[in-house]
Amino acid sequence: MGIIGGTLGYRILKWISKDGENDYCDGSAYLHKSKLETMLGAGIWDRIAGRTVIDFGCGEGAEAIEMAQKGAGYVVGLDLWRERIEAARRAAERAGVADRCNFATTTDAKADLIISLDSFEHFADPPDILRQMRRLIKDDGRLMLAFGCPWYHPFGGHQFSVFPWAHLIFTEKSLIHWRADFKTDGATRFCEVEGGLNEMSLRRMKKIIGESDFAIETFEPVPIRRLKRLHNRLTQEWITAVVRCTLIPRADLKSRTLTTEGKQQ
Repeated sequence: MGIIGGTLGYRILKWISKDGENDYCDGSAYLHKSKLETMLGAGIWDRIAGRTVIDFGCGEGAEAIEMAQKGAGYVVGLDLWRERIEAARRAAERAGVADRCNFATTTDAKADLIISLDSFEHFADPPDILRQMRRLIKDDGRLMLAFGCPWYHPFGGHQFSVFPWAHLIFTEKSLIHWRADFKTDGATRFCEVEGGLNEMSLRRMKKIIGESDFAIETFEPVPIRRLKRLHNRLTQEWITAVVRCTLIPRADLKSRTLTTEGKQQ
């Protein structure tokens, strides 16, 4: 996707934003707030009470530690970045929850609940991530995930969104060329930048779930607050701020269906 490319696209981007910095996805929206409660709702604390929880993509552990402090039985924070894992362990020690909060790159634990925040728009292989999650969750468990901004959001390009929908107006090649002026990691695709961007839309997310070992219990596209009145099935790809959903392992869905049918008979 993208209309403006080549030298023209690069020069326009360079003129608009020389250093490539913006604050659209800097985390300030959660300042002095619980990210868990903001993204998943106040009911999250009842969900985690006494349960084994995996925070998939835990970063430096803030949410995993908060869950341990607010009633989870045991929390495992998973992340691929070892430096983040080490930082999370130190933070858990300082918070006094290291006995109920473990951080690692892998685990054999079976969770009652898996939490994933602001990750599904970054995973290089989302279908494989869902397969991994299914192996880590009990048959009667739940996966609760939320991510934003989705790809067609005005700032769905994250660092590439120098203005609304810039990531859709300019070609990937011209955006990467512009980014190379202030980043030296050698990325040549959106998926190769730090953190990665997989162009996750609502439609694609539903398709991936439909082909996975999970079924949708709830799927909620949360609108951009100022555009709430315009949010509907036709516009939701473009003005959804956050996607949040709860997924059920298909084995649990099958057993619940059989139980219901048995009661009816």
